[in-house]
Amino acid sequence: MSNQVIVLNENEMPKVLNFYEQNKITRNAPGVIFAAKTADTSITAYRSGKVLFQGAGADREAARWSPSLTPSTAAKTKSSAAKGDVLPENFATLSVIGSDETGTGDFFGPITEAACFVSRDKIELVRELGVKDSKQLTDVYMQQIAEDLKQVVPHCVLTLNNDKYNEIQKKGWSQGKIKAVLHNQAIQQVLEQMQPELPEYILIDQFAERRIYYNHLKNESTIIRDKVLFSTKAENLHVSVATASILARVAFLEEMDRLSAKAGVTLPKGAGPKVDQIACQIIRKKGEPFLHSITKVHFANTQKALKLAYKK
Repeated sequence: MSNQVIVLNENEMPKVLNFYEQNKITRNAPGVIFAAKTADTSITAYRSGKVLFQGAGADREAARWSPSLTPSTAAKTKSSAAKGDVLPENFATLSVIGSDETGTGDFFGPITEAACFVSRDKIELVRELGVKDSKQLTDVYMQQIAEDLKQVVPHCVLTLNNDKYNEIQKKGWSQGKIKAVLHNQAIQQVLEQMQPELPEYILIDQFAERRIYYNHLKNESTIIRDKVLFSTKAENLHVSVATASILARVAFLEEMDRLSAKAGVTLPKGAGPKVDQIACQIIRKKGEPFLHSITKVHFANTQKALKLAYKK
C-alpha cells in the first residue's frame, strides 16, 4: 500500500474536500477534519493542512493536487545527508520500530533509551501530535507532547541511573556497549508488546557500525537481528525514531529534575566549564560520594571539579 502526504493552504483545502465529498466517511481521530474513501484510496485531511492519501491510488490522487511533492521524494532529500544502511523506497511510510538514546555526553544524569513502534496508519497521527526531529523542539514542548505519544504507540523507555552506569563502566563497559545493550533491550520489549504483529523494519540511530554493534551484544541471551537497519540522522528518516528521541529526552529531563532537587541546585547539561563549577559546589556541600551518585564519574569533569573544590 502506498502512502502520500501533501500540505495545502487555506485556499486549496476546500477544493480537495469538495472533490471527495461524495466519498465522505466518518473517521473519529485527533486532528481529522475530513475523511473519504474511493475505490482504491483513503483520503484523510487534518487541521494542520496536511492531507494523507493511502492505498493503491495514493500516488495518483496526491499528484492530482500536488504533482511535485511526495513523501518518497522528501525522504530521499533528507536521507542524502545521512550515513548507514540503504533504506527501502518510501521508508518514511512503512511500519517501523525506531530507537534512540540521550544523556551519553552529559556529566550529570543518566543515559535514557527509548524505542517505539509507529505503524503505517499511525504515522500521520503522530505527526499531528507534534513529532519531528527532537533537535528542532524545545524541552518544554517535548514534555508537553510526550504523554500523548505514549498513549498512541507501543513504546519502551529505559533509564540507566548513575550508580549502575558507574558500576558497569568500571567493569570495562564502553559507552558503545552500554548503548547497544540498551537499544537491544528496548526493542525487544516493544516487540513483545506488539505480538503477534511485526514491524516491517527496525531503525536504530547509528552510533557504531553493524559489526561492532553486534559484537557488543555477543553475550546477551536475546539479540534482535531481523530487519534491523542503522542510519545516522535517523530521526529525519522515520517518525518512529523522532518519537523515540523525544521520549528518551523527556525521561532524561525528568531524571535531571529529580537529581537537581536532591542536590539542591539546578544541574546543568553537557560537560562544559559550568558543569565543573556546579560539581565543585556539590563536593563542598555534600561530598565526593554524593557527587559520584549523580554523575558519570569517569568524565574529566570529576578531576576538574576536585581541583576546584580543594584549591587553596
